[in-house]
Amino acid sequence: MQDIRNIAVIAHVDHGKTTLVDKMMLAGKLFRDGQDNSGEVLDSNDLERERGITILSKNVSINWKGVKINILDTPGHSDFGGEVERVLNMADGCLLLVDAFEGPMPQTRFVLQKALQLGLKPIVVVNKVDKPNCRPEEVYEMVFDLMCDLNATEEQLDFQVVYGSAKNGWMAEDWKNPTDNIEYLLDKIIEIIPAPKHLEGTPQMLITSLDYSSYTGRIAVGRIHRGELKNGMNITICHRDGTTEKTKIKELRTFEGMGHKPAAIVESGDICAVVGLERFEIGDTIADFENPEALPPIAVDEPTMSMLFTINDSPFFGKEGKFCTSRHINDRLQKELEKNLALRVTPCEDSTDKWIVSGRGVLHLSVLVETMRREGYELQVGQPQVIYKQIDGVKCEPVEELTINVPQDYSSKMVDMVTRRKGELTGMDTEGDRVNITFDIPSRGIIGLRTNVLTASQGEAIMAHIYKEYQPYKGEITRRINGSMIAMETGTAFAYSIDKLQDRGKFFIDAGDDIYNGQVVGEHVHDNDLIINVTKAKQLTNVRASGSDDKARVIPKTVMSLEECLEYIKEDEYVEVTPKNMRIRKIILDHQGRKRSNKI
Repeated sequence: MQDIRNIAVIAHVDHGKTTLVDKMMLAGKLFRDGQDNSGEVLDSNDLERERGITILSKNVSINWKGVKINILDTPGHSDFGGEVERVLNMADGCLLLVDAFEGPMPQTRFVLQKALQLGLKPIVVVNKVDKPNCRPEEVYEMVFDLMCDLNATEEQLDFQVVYGSAKNGWMAEDWKNPTDNIEYLLDKIIEIIPAPKHLEGTPQMLITSLDYSSYTGRIAVGRIHRGELKNGMNITICHRDGTTEKTKIKELRTFEGMGHKPAAIVESGDICAVVGLERFEIGDTIADFENPEALPPIAVDEPTMSMLFTINDSPFFGKEGKFCTSRHINDRLQKELEKNLALRVTPCEDSTDKWIVSGRGVLHLSVLVETMRREGYELQVGQPQVIYKQIDGVKCEPVEELTINVPQDYSSKMVDMVTRRKGELTGMDTEGDRVNITFDIPSRGIIGLRTNVLTASQGEAIMAHIYKEYQPYKGEITRRINGSMIAMETGTAFAYSIDKLQDRGKFFIDAGDDIYNGQVVGEHVHDNDLIINVTKAKQLTNVRASGSDDKARVIPKTVMSLEECLEYIKEDEYVEVTPKNMRIRKIILDHQGRKRSNKI
């Protein structure tokens, strides 16, 4: 029987999880000599590489001194909390990474809480000790205090701490004496993390994630809880809703390095992939053929934010995308539901081409929209809405804990900005010349806050937020005050007309862009909407006048990311998303039609 360790790597976003896992893979000799592995090997999807964040959790295994270590890399953003929750179910211990300068952050708290509740044994890694002005000892104390706050057991509080720099590839007992490898950490994992308990009896395996292969279809991945699974064995799938289904395993695979290898038999405690099952969901149990016993399914936090998805019906419909119809979009959303636990999709009652998609936050939903855009879909999305609940007859809304880290000079601006959005100041502590400010703020107050915070602090602010609970409704929040500038006609925008209109507001288009009637082309300086004609060219005459022929000077357009667009739009606007463009438009394109609907 093989000696196994299952560990999950958890931390706040950007504290170096994926970098550390890459270094562990190097130590486990997963790459041939001379192979380029300079980038984050695990963040394989384009979107992950661009944003520098992990979205989907990954499994890798390495062999160290004859022990197989299954490493699970997890996302740091609370918006992907559904991913973290299910991954932790497969682990016996966790590596908690903490930045040696920043210390524990809101997401550290979130993922650590999940891990402690599951009874995992932690090893704390104080990372980035090569940074100037780092404070490893203080950070160690802070982690200890955090564990006490989260009601850790005596055994969990007696944790091992390892210092090092994942980027430079070393780990050691003392941060002042750097080594040249990470062997110390790997030895500690084998020493401290308990081997999985070998439970005899009928087989049980909880399906915690999905893989997909175009040859074999959907693959169930999970950890065997009890007994053993064999190739070609008859089993029963116990679904979440209580129904059972008898089927057969076609193929078993275990994880080796970054890929899979076929296995004839897999014993309890190991993580494996099962091929050949047809109908299953995450949270189902693979159990014995004769006497099936289901394991408790994974509990996932409820969504807090929803958005309207609809087909693209703008004048530029179908010019760029391959999949534009409601059938395409519906099939794609259903496919996403299979592996994205925290997502909900409900069709609108009054129409066949609209869906309400609910998720954990704006980032969670925008990653889905961005992925669909890259796959060649055209769609339109409405303004993000918070999901309200009635608790004991009182209207309640989700409240989040927000942490803003800024230089002291900007702290008063931040407090002013957040309290206007119904945030309550809960704590302030100074670290050198920077201040950590914590608030309780309604989720709707966070929509559109990041851009304003970064502008007000000249890009210095570090902002993180995490869902806390539902609290009674806090009252109205003023969103964007400025009106929109709306195109009057369909055509090409000319520099001449943009130049003449620049005093009216800032533009979202450049000269030469194709625009259509009803598209939002800029932000008005006043609070009302303004209809403008940007397709008007200069009338040429053969009479020259000195001084009137100055060149048009056009200020570059304001470029917004998808999240910023979603946070920017008003109730009567959509973001049109196509593979090549993102446009903001009014829901009713015709000006007269908008006037009529406003009067009603």
